[in-house]
Amino acid sequence: MLNKPRGVVTTAADERGRATVYRAFTDAGIGWIAPVGRLDKASEGLLLFSNDSEWAARITAPESHLEKTYHVQVDCQPDADLIARLQAGIDDDGEHLSALSVRELRRGEKNAWLEIVLDEGRNRQIRRLLAAFDISVLRLVRVAIGSLTLGELGKGEWRELDEDEVRNLVSPSP
Repeated sequence: MLNKPRGVVTTAADERGRATVYRAFTDAGIGWIAPVGRLDKASEGLLLFSNDSEWAARITAPESHLEKTYHVQVDCQPDADLIARLQAGIDDDGEHLSALSVRELRRGEKNAWLEIVLDEGRNRQIRRLLAAFDISVLRLVRVAIGSLTLGELGKGEWRELDEDEVRNLVSPSP
């Protein structure tokens, strides 16, 4: 698992010369690994890598309904009605976008932090959902995938998962 910093792209090589997530693994000597899912350039947080494509496919499969938790700073102060509408969702280009759960973490004078939990992974789902309500994302941080949390892992740092963490991601404990 890597704590992906904002500003790097989730690809092995970038045709525009931008920094990629692989710079974190320079000189790590761990062989071939690939990202399990994605985080866009402006997003940060928990990103998994694996050399096991079958395991990765089980993690990212829509039918897995593996919960992914995000902390999202927005440019407004949402009320209960808006939070309910985010959970109910919207239709966007033939896709229904909604959040499994949304709750306010804290609020400032002009913005707020929300915790948004998804159980499916559509391209830029949170950004598209919020944009439908004219809400801009100021920061988006994935803090958990299933029971695996980012914890104290610093930006740009990575660590290997232990056997229980690997197993629990594809076969969550009750």
